[in-house]
Amino acid sequence: MLRQRATSSAFFVPPLVLMVALGEPWIALGVALVTVLAAWEVFRLLRAAGYATFPGLGTVFALAVVADAAAPTLLAGSGLLLAAIGLILIGAGALQKADPRDGLATWSATVFGAFYVSLLVFVVRLGAAVPPLPAEAPVAWLGAERGWIGLLVLGVWAFDTGAYLVGRQFGRRKFMQHISPSKTVEGFAGGTVATVLVCAVLLWLLGQPIVGAVLLGPLVAASAQAGDLVESMLKRAAGVKDSGTLIPGHGGVLDRIDSFLFAAPVVTLFVVAYVR
Repeated sequence: MLRQRATSSAFFVPPLVLMVALGEPWIALGVALVTVLAAWEVFRLLRAAGYATFPGLGTVFALAVVADAAAPTLLAGSGLLLAAIGLILIGAGALQKADPRDGLATWSATVFGAFYVSLLVFVVRLGAAVPPLPAEAPVAWLGAERGWIGLLVLGVWAFDTGAYLVGRQFGRRKFMQHISPSKTVEGFAGGTVATVLVCAVLLWLLGQPIVGAVLLGPLVAASAQAGDLVESMLKRAAGVKDSGTLIPGHGGVLDRIDSFLFAAPVVTLFVVAYVR
């Protein structure tokens, strides 16, 4: 398992670091590419689970959401407008199904798949939502966009690593066994503690009160865990171990970003509600 994680990190970390270092528009372009790859995997999983979808329409819908986040001032209310257009187009396509029940299921599954993978767009939204870092912040030179996206990435990784190490060593009490048999209460607790500690350090570096980690850490931990479990539910329904084969023997793109899909909106909400 540790070797697999190292392989995954070697594959994903260098381009991720480069993307964050370059800033916009490279962050949006990177999110768009990952969204396309993840959409292909999600629609494949839904098909394997017995749900017909329109993969092309769903992927275009998800990409449109990314494009809207990359240019938020282009049209006021454009997010809702895109959602309405996507629902209309996918609904119109579903009318071709002979059985209305099949049409409704196809419409619902396609909209779900598109919205699900497009949650990654909150990485872009996070970069746009953050206020400038205080001049006295230790990493003020890094910039608010890079700093907060870095906190999201490192916070999720801290939870994943802490949960794995503590769960492997001390895990006894299982939870959510019907979805993921390996998850333990001890692992979740260990991951949460690790996330709180990492968030405290990063908030200090960003010039924010470290007491915020008492709220942000558990929020990141819970959302990362939920994101992982939801993807596991999809894979269980599809009867597969991995979402794809991008990294031979290790999994696909969705396996690597599942936690971020739920954690990115949560961190964005924290910034909007808490950071000044």
